[in-house]
Amino acid sequence: MKNHRLSRGFTLLELLVVLLIIALLAGYVGPKLFGEVGKAKTKTAASQLKSIADALDHYRLDTGHYPSTEQGIDVLTKKPGDEPKWQGPYLMKDVPADPWDRPYVYSKPGENGRDYDLLTLGADGKAGGTGEDSDVSY
Repeated sequence: MKNHRLSRGFTLLELLVVLLIIALLAGYVGPKLFGEVGKAKTKTAASQLKSIADALDHYRLDTGHYPSTEQGIDVLTKKPGDEPKWQGPYLMKDVPADPWDRPYVYSKPGENGRDYDLLTLGADGKAGGTGEDSDVSY
């Protein structure tokens, strides 16, 4: 009879091969996942901007005008002392910061004949840019 050796575990070579495969997969998939995080933040900013813009439109319907640049978008949750027609709050929670933890930029009047500008400057906090650094506006 032949002596059969029972396998009672993995060899060091087998473990190294598995670790190498995992490292290769992580090196390939990891950067792609981090790229998706930037896209998700940009989409979140666009969604928040739309909610704020809708609240600004409700504010305008009640008061007859958009808030001034000096008042800012905080008037959507806190009644300004000089606005008797205010019917808010127009947002259920305080105005959120953008996904990069900076306040949204609001100015009235806006450029190019718009009533107002509402935007975030992206991940880099500077005007312009591409990808996650690009400005998101409504």
